[in-house]
Amino acid sequence: MKVYIDGQYYDKENASISVFDHGLLYGDGVFEGIRIYNGKVFKLKEHVLRLYASAKAILLEIPLPPPQLLAAIEEVVRLNEKTEGYIRVVVTRGRGDLGLDPGKCPRATVIIIVDDIALYPAELYERGISVVTAASRRLAVDGLDPRIKSLNYLNNILAKIEAKQAGCLEAVLLNPQGFICECTADNIFIIKDEILYTPDTTRGALDGITRRTVLDLADGLSIPCRVGAQSRYDLYTADECFITGSGAEVMPVTSADGRSIGSGKPGRLTLKLRDEFRRFVAGDSRGAENNARMIENTV
Repeated sequence: MKVYIDGQYYDKENASISVFDHGLLYGDGVFEGIRIYNGKVFKLKEHVLRLYASAKAILLEIPLPPPQLLAAIEEVVRLNEKTEGYIRVVVTRGRGDLGLDPGKCPRATVIIIVDDIALYPAELYERGISVVTAASRRLAVDGLDPRIKSLNYLNNILAKIEAKQAGCLEAVLLNPQGFICECTADNIFIIKDEILYTPDTTRGALDGITRRTVLDLADGLSIPCRVGAQSRYDLYTADECFITGSGAEVMPVTSADGRSIGSGKPGRLTLKLRDEFRRFVAGDSRGAENNARMIENTV
């Protein structure tokens, strides 16, 4: 495996950063997780643009323009000969000192890793998973906006620990007002009376790339969509539920906090959207040249 760090390629065993890097010391940085399907990087333009938006929000200057980063991602995929897999793009504040001052970090560190990923066993996509509501609340939007995909995931990790202690693979995070935000690494959708609902980003949900894709696919299938506030009551009384993410794709949820959702099996519309998503990623054939051109026209 070849890992990209600041323009150089390293074997996995030799890839390293400074212990004074603020990404390590303080979680000071941003990242993206991106899938590879059939040798194509999925929604690469959208991921790269979101990375730069996150960096701008925390006053982090990425030391190369978007088209160059996009080309670097494609090159790392090529070098690792991956046709199916997962990309992690990380930008840290860079090497500094033991103080908090980001001004002591003269240059950001850019890391690109390509590897395999399998978050859930294949049979769960047919059977569904159970989730539990985490006691740990999502950080308030006025403290850290969830649209910033930062390296500080301790909030999510604590909720993940709660899920594992409860015997579940995922936990639902609520915001300080008690409304549903998302799961530890996934967006969440519920279906009630043939209408698709999902939390909006102003209440603590990440603006997920897979979330956007599913909303577009639902619109194409003439499934009504509502983006807004949902509570645990809405989750408990839903007809169907599923979560989405670059790693999870579209995963059915069949129970929450010990309550069966709908029939207790993956619902009809959930399975329809799951299958439609699979067809969509299989047919996504946009190449690096087209992605680079779209980015140049955007930034």
